[in-house]
Amino acid sequence: MPDSFASESPHDLSRRIGDELRDAADERLGLEVDDPMVHRSPPAQEGDFQSSLALRLGKQRGEDPAEVAGRLAAAMGESDLVEPPTVSGKGFLNFRVRREAIEEALAAIAVDERLGVPEADRPRRVVIDYSAPNVAKEMHVGHLRSTIIGDALRRLLEHFGHETVPQNHLGDWGTPFGMLVEHMLDLGDGDENGDAEVEDLTRFYQAARDKFDGDPAFAERSRRRVVLLQQGDERSVAVWKRLRAASERYFQRIYDLLEVGLTPEDNVGESFYNPMLADVVDELTSAGLLVEDEGALCMFLDGYVSREGEPMPMIVRKSDGGFNYDTTDLAAIRYRLRDLSAGAVLYVVGAPQSLHFQMLFDAAHAAGWADEGTDLRHVAFGSVLGEDGKMLRTRAGRTVKLTELLEEAVERAGRLLRERGGEGAEADDGLAGAIGIGAVKYADLSTDRVRDYTFAFDRMLSFEGNTAAYLQYAHARVRSLFRKHGEPQLGPGTEVSITTPEERALALQLIDFGVELGAAAETLQPHRLTSYLHELAVRFSRFYEECPIGGSEAPIRDSRLALSAATGRTIRTGLELLGIRAPERL
Repeated sequence: MPDSFASESPHDLSRRIGDELRDAADERLGLEVDDPMVHRSPPAQEGDFQSSLALRLGKQRGEDPAEVAGRLAAAMGESDLVEPPTVSGKGFLNFRVRREAIEEALAAIAVDERLGVPEADRPRRVVIDYSAPNVAKEMHVGHLRSTIIGDALRRLLEHFGHETVPQNHLGDWGTPFGMLVEHMLDLGDGDENGDAEVEDLTRFYQAARDKFDGDPAFAERSRRRVVLLQQGDERSVAVWKRLRAASERYFQRIYDLLEVGLTPEDNVGESFYNPMLADVVDELTSAGLLVEDEGALCMFLDGYVSREGEPMPMIVRKSDGGFNYDTTDLAAIRYRLRDLSAGAVLYVVGAPQSLHFQMLFDAAHAAGWADEGTDLRHVAFGSVLGEDGKMLRTRAGRTVKLTELLEEAVERAGRLLRERGGEGAEADDGLAGAIGIGAVKYADLSTDRVRDYTFAFDRMLSFEGNTAAYLQYAHARVRSLFRKHGEPQLGPGTEVSITTPEERALALQLIDFGVELGAAAETLQPHRLTSYLHELAVRFSRFYEECPIGGSEAPIRDSRLALSAATGRTIRTGLELLGIRAPERL
């Protein structure tokens, strides 16, 4: 069983309450409880936390759940953590955390550099395969999702102490490159005209494709060029390298604009694995895992059948002796597990590839490259839709260029800041970039990644609702408080006093940071973090409106400044883990 990506938070109130409930049921009532079923109370319900344990026990024992809940509440008795539990509804147990327990936990979090979030008990080396564009092609919105999600997961796992190894699996090999290299040679073998043409990747690729489809002589030359390229022909390889270099420059412009951490050193193309393919076939053959089927060498894995009920093959070598994407992916996963010594490998790839990765992982286990402790996961995601509910495209029907999309986000953000006025009225490019790029990334990450989401600038750039701008504004509001009242000097003697419902609600949310961050890491679901941060910003807004700092006496003022400081640090940390900047002013 793979190790966890996160560790239990010492401030996990639901777990602590659950432990007390479990102990009381066992020691005082003789009931063995595996899961005390404690969770945050729904809105407008009694208490801070609630358990439905009595409903389950009542059903199992044939007893009235309300009576079972009453016995459980009495069994818990006095506690330093919670007030005496109450019973509501058909048998729900309600728990209200004692004020002193909240103040103690919050004081510890406020002075902790990690805000109460422990590192993983067993840090691992985690390979993350993400972005993966194709050489000589424009990046599209599918690459946008992979890049944003992959970068957020890398940041999140590193925060828990794991070593991450980004792998940008470039599509830089195969049959199309005979066509592309031949077209490049036609433009001018190494002259400036060819280089200038390839800088517009969409135009270059389309011109090569049109020529291939319309000119039989060129198509035949392209097929011969594939053979020369695969044989290492010096001239062909030199042109291929120029094509790849031009593409990598373009990719890096996207990554820099998107503010993700991918660098050229992370680019590991399909060509890298080409020398390994024959050895992979030999190893799988020696292990008795390949079967010849109509001239091809195939792996037949248990449990995979076609719609017709026939065994579904994983073709490792084609009947003509050539290799395919399955072979390359097998070589890649073997390299990542053996040579990179990965304890976990994550593939941030669209949901339609789910079956492929299930077969790939099972193949890795069958080959002995992975064992029970190896964590292999397909981090699937849905599509980006336009406001018409269809795949996102321009009005002319073409694929949206990412450079144009991101530049428009920054331009719109700058215009919005000027229209709003306030501290961000004279927005420079840096602030507009923080808001615009942050909006694009947050809109993606705030959606459950397996679902499609609609790309809508007006909604994602709004300063209201579950958006990056709303969180960025909350952080800027904290910084504004400190410019006015002074930044609190937090230390071991820091005291926090909870006297109002708004302070209590904000404090409980702050204490939950480690729990929710751990859940996001464990499930590889960034939207768990965005949901938490949005609720934190909402609670801070209510606190800000109802709990004045100016004019309050020193103990109350200092406590509220400490609460504000913890809020600001938590929002900033959360946004940074999503790859989004938290400006000082807005």
